[in-house]
Amino acid sequence: MAESTEDRPAGRGFERHALTVTMLTAASRFGGLAREACFSRIVGLTDVASAFGFAFMVPNLFRRLFGEGALSAALIPEQARLEKRHPEVARRLATIMLLGLGLGLAGVVVVGEIFLLTFGPEGSLGWRLMAIMLPYMPLVCITAIAGAVLQVRGRFTPAAAAPILLNLMLVAALLVAWSLGEGPVGEKRIGLVAWAVVLAGVLQASWTVFELRRTSPASGAGVDRRMTGIRVRASVRRVFQQSIPMMVGLGVLQLNTFLDGLIASWPTFVGPTILGHPYPLDDTAMATLGYAHRLYEFPLGVFGIAIATAIFPQLSREVANPTAFAATVRRGIRLTMFIGIPASIGVILVRRPFAQVVLFGGAFDSEDVRKVAYVLLGYATAIWSYSATHLLVRAFYARREPMTAVRIAVAMVGLNVVLNIGLVFGTDLGVAGLAWSTAICAIIQTFVLLRCLERRTERLLDADVGRSVVETIVSSILMLVVVLVVLGLVSPVLPQDRWWSALVELTVATSVGAGVHLGLSRWRRRPELRWALGRSG
Repeated sequence: MAESTEDRPAGRGFERHALTVTMLTAASRFGGLAREACFSRIVGLTDVASAFGFAFMVPNLFRRLFGEGALSAALIPEQARLEKRHPEVARRLATIMLLGLGLGLAGVVVVGEIFLLTFGPEGSLGWRLMAIMLPYMPLVCITAIAGAVLQVRGRFTPAAAAPILLNLMLVAALLVAWSLGEGPVGEKRIGLVAWAVVLAGVLQASWTVFELRRTSPASGAGVDRRMTGIRVRASVRRVFQQSIPMMVGLGVLQLNTFLDGLIASWPTFVGPTILGHPYPLDDTAMATLGYAHRLYEFPLGVFGIAIATAIFPQLSREVANPTAFAATVRRGIRLTMFIGIPASIGVILVRRPFAQVVLFGGAFDSEDVRKVAYVLLGYATAIWSYSATHLLVRAFYARREPMTAVRIAVAMVGLNVVLNIGLVFGTDLGVAGLAWSTAICAIIQTFVLLRCLERRTERLLDADVGRSVVETIVSSILMLVVVLVVLGLVSPVLPQDRWWSALVELTVATSVGAGVHLGLSRWRRRPELRWALGRSG
């Protein structure tokens, strides 16, 4: 399929950065899989894993709210504008934002620690782990904000590679904890892993801040300090005027994530009953949800978020040119669907061997694999949608219309809560109901975001995008058929419940699936394949 003339010039640039971010994120995600492999075999699908998962979720909610959410979304367009026109103002703005965020969140940590020590149930593992890991909150947010400024300067490596440090520290801590005793790591030794999270946060923040200082423009001797101060204050006001309303909306969204975690963690943190009735989930529900969540995040993080991250600075620069802006969004949609649709189908096909290869062994048995694969099915149906949502939300942020995206997301919160309650308490899905609720809401959110963005820009779903999506769907269906035929020949001759058998199935399925999709794309000379390889031509 020929590439449209309109789309060619506007899209130059982000594909190369997307490839860089994709490669680094892939390394990080493979490190994350190694971390999960260690965690599952050493800790298992236990109440200890559930307690750790919920406690680790809390600082990450603040990361999404402050570090990667409202504040960075408001800062990147302002920083991009200032880097071109007033480098000294840009440097001082970044410094003020980092100091303000760090000090503010440090205060939140102090209040949180006092609350946990005062009101936390004595002897509760979950509360104790939360108290240990809470200082990770300001550190990871500083890392995210510093990384956002570096992205504006065209340096994507530190932010994309910072999670590698976390994975290395956690793997090392898990191995040390395992060596200090026999059997699965329990309540006494899991604290060592929690402290490793905090140390990783120190290393992440130190690296990104060092890189930020190294790439900052030198303070000019002839700079008008009075005018610079006025511009900095004006920029700070603009950033907060943009971010504070978003924080309110995103706070509701993070509350929704917290409620999802609370529903899954209720048996661990509260007890086996609710209002005198048996609770429908057991104390391993949060761990099951967490393992499945991190498995589906592998393709999402490697491709979907990488594309959205790389495209955001370009969208911020092109917002004054509606034609270029719309063309870049179209390219982003085409590339996201080109990767996301076959990724969804692929993960659905290999969910069992995928979970078995990564998690099976040691403290993690075949029944645990079955539980995680069952939840993963729900999440995997919407991988393409999660990817598209990241892209479309950033398009609204680049246009400085964040509240439109936030209002849509807040509306999804109500639907998600209703679906969570209905699917968990009213069906036999169990913890998988939370995954299906997330997927349904994500698909609806994608189409609503797309419709609202089209009303504000040029037509996005034009003929080129439509043909591209149809070709991707056809290619994915052919991929599905071929993989099913091949697995039908391979699986019966392999022994069941063996790790190496699952590895063979996973390797064969992914190799054949990727070969079919990429081979058809090359035969059709699809431009999306070139874009995926970082070529903008």
